[in-house]
Amino acid sequence: MRTTGGVDATDARLLLALTENPRASVLALAERLGLSRNTVQARLAGLEARGAVTSFERRIDPAALGYPLTAFVTVQVVQRRLAEVAAALDGVPEVIEVLGLSGQADLLVQVVARDADDLYRIAGQLLATEGVERTTTSLVMRTLVEHRLAPLLKRLAGQA
Repeated sequence: MRTTGGVDATDARLLLALTENPRASVLALAERLGLSRNTVQARLAGLEARGAVTSFERRIDPAALGYPLTAFVTVQVVQRRLAEVAAALDGVPEVIEVLGLSGQADLLVQVVARDADDLYRIAGQLLATEGVERTTTSLVMRTLVEHRLAPLLKRLAGQA
């Protein structure tokens, strides 16, 4: 479930504190933000319930698991088979994210691979999926801006 807003300045300050120190205890967060422990606990529970705080998995580097290559695969799908294709992609361990798109491609699939031969195998597996019409694979050469939300949180917290 994704939130569609509803993060106020205090929530933004709390989330920003968590981005800076993800292992901080509720008590440490309360002290840092000048809030009561119960307020921090309630706000964290609310953020989790609304889907504003997502999986810990995002912080794990695939390279540390033996998958140093990242690629993005755009996929064109037979429209009436979109749900089937998504279910099939969910069954491929190297697929770490699938996004539905507007435009020429229907899906943007992020995959990780051990090496070029492994990426070739995975790309072939995606192309062989029933309902997939065409794929285009682009290898990530370098990350220029890491995934981040701190600038948005600072703006929402009034710290911009």
